[in-house]
Amino acid sequence: MKKVLILSVVVGLFLSSCGASKLAREQGNLLSGTWILNNVSFADQPGTFKSVLFNDAQDICFEGSNWFFRDNNNTGRYTIAPSSLCQSGDRFIRWSIITNDYGTNELQFKMIDENRKDISGGFGYRLTINTLNASTMVLASKVTANGAPVSVIYEFSKK
Repeated sequence: MKKVLILSVVVGLFLSSCGASKLAREQGNLLSGTWILNNVSFADQPGTFKSVLFNDAQDICFEGSNWFFRDNNNTGRYTIAPSSLCQSGDRFIRWSIITNDYGTNELQFKMIDENRKDISGGFGYRLTINTLNASTMVLASKVTANGAPVSVIYEFSKK
């Protein structure tokens, strides 16, 4: 009886440590739906920056893009509108929210095809969740420009 009780406690602790944190699950529920990426900006360094985001398109192409997150299977897509600078269309993603080693929640995603097959070779992206509520989301990522850190800030509104 004692062994069964100890085994039950150990298994329970193991299972609870493997799951997403309560805050990460709540943020996943908030994320579900369609978002508009209103603004991409750069912080931490003076000057003007031009960047290719997610190894896909220039930062200006992402402004006005639609992002859809489905929480029941953690898939989604972002859609870039057509313009002379941008290759338009849907890009499919598999996403999750994780808590990093510093206790900060991050949105991570990787590219998939329309059949949900990985096309990124396991490579993906992580964005720090600065703000996430029912109407607003602000994400950030750190990159390096000219040897110095720069934050890329992504400001969304819920559609």
